[in-house]
Amino acid sequence: MNPIEKQLICPKLKLFLKGKVREVYDFDDKLLIVATDQISAFDVVLPSVIKGKGEILNKISNFWFGHFSKTVKNHLISTDVKNFPSECQEYKTQLEGRSVLVLKTQMVQFESIVRGYLSGSGYKDYLKTGAVCGIELPKGLLDSAKLEKPIFTPSTKAHQGHDINISEKELKTQVDSGLVDKIKNVSLDIYSKAHKFALGKGIIIADTKFEFGILNGEIILIDEILTPDSSRFWPADEYVPGKTQNSFDKQIIRNYLEGLNWDKKYPGPALPQEVIDKTIVRYSELYNKIVEPA
Repeated sequence: MNPIEKQLICPKLKLFLKGKVREVYDFDDKLLIVATDQISAFDVVLPSVIKGKGEILNKISNFWFGHFSKTVKNHLISTDVKNFPSECQEYKTQLEGRSVLVLKTQMVQFESIVRGYLSGSGYKDYLKTGAVCGIELPKGLLDSAKLEKPIFTPSTKAHQGHDINISEKELKTQVDSGLVDKIKNVSLDIYSKAHKFALGKGIIIADTKFEFGILNGEIILIDEILTPDSSRFWPADEYVPGKTQNSFDKQIIRNYLEGLNWDKKYPGPALPQEVIDKTIVRYSELYNKIVEPA
């Protein structure tokens, strides 16, 4: 077993799931989600930690859940440790600021990715095929180019190992097509509204990933939303297509790792302190721009 996975913030609680950078504990019809300071890149959990990262991501995610609470129902029950089950109180210090109590849902088995700009794996696919997840795009697009309209590019879910991009057509052979259509429409709507909101703060949301669950027949937004771990954020005043953008997310880490002779398989390399420091600074800057009142 990956030794990183043996480390738990709440070892006495019933573990529901150990994700790449989060721990989920089981309370029957509820779950406790804890954002750790671990970091993953290319779907590999790295041995280095980014101190303070979990708390920042949790607060950003909670902000967006609140912002879109009238658009789509989400899984949040409480963000206050005092309202968590009694078994959690022993870990109050560890949980403060980095955990949420949520509704347990039937998880939809795909990730809903929306791209408004051509970057990352999407751009690599485009260079090879002229398309992203089966969606044909105009010829000659540059790295980081703004797309004519946002596109829905789903992927399979993997709590360990690599997620796999698939076409919407292929997805509908695995998942109810009506459910796919509903989630696609909700995802595109949230992305468009979030992009407009963030642009007013001087931030471009290039792409993002949403996850959904089903509860009593209703689609519920779950997991995290619009964080630097699930999205690409670029400073709008520095945006120039044709190159990798300066970013407020873990692109700093990806760029460092791309320069190494690493096969992107476990175990991942440790990060130098300089990269760790730059990453937490950028996460903090994003929080201040998006969440903090003007």
